[in-house]
Amino acid sequence: MSSVQHRWPPEEFEPAERHPEAPEPGTVLRSHYARCFGCGDEQEHGLHLRATAGEGQTTLSEFLVTEAHQGAPGLAHGGLLACAFDEAIGGVVGHLLRRPAVTGRLETDFVRPVPVGTTLFITSKINGLTGRKVYASAEGRLGASDGPVAVRARALFVIVEFKHFLEHGRREDLAAVAADPERLRARGYDINP
Repeated sequence: MSSVQHRWPPEEFEPAERHPEAPEPGTVLRSHYARCFGCGDEQEHGLHLRATAGEGQTTLSEFLVTEAHQGAPGLAHGGLLACAFDEAIGGVVGHLLRRPAVTGRLETDFVRPVPVGTTLFITSKINGLTGRKVYASAEGRLGASDGPVAVRARALFVIVEFKHFLEHGRREDLAAVAADPERLRARGYDINP
């Protein structure tokens, strides 16, 4: 295993500024979409990630690893852990910058196993911006926010227009959201009628 650390962000960047209407530190953040596998309440076996706005450019998320999330017996599936980090990092971008963005790249380092029944405490932060690119990272600790590090991740998110979702989303899901646009407005997204 290589211990070479690559520069992050990999290019010159501007510091990110928290949106003036971003949730205050300590605010429990709502799911951005009820059917989202990462944070949605309407996904029976989803991750049900819960997040709170932190100081500066950070969020604090909790992921309870259940039996539905295992890969090897009694251990979290690595792909689901990557999904949790994608959700946590995407949340810091969406909630604090208040801009729709999609994952462009996600790198995940698994430091130690994550047992079923444990809670992973994930601290995500925005590292910087370059044009539409948002560089962010996260660290997950076992059992407590100061527990042993289990997973680290770095991601590149790309800011997109809402039309991205209209052009690429499944029609019946888009129709359901259009029927209740207040659900998205309540989560801090402005929608043009």
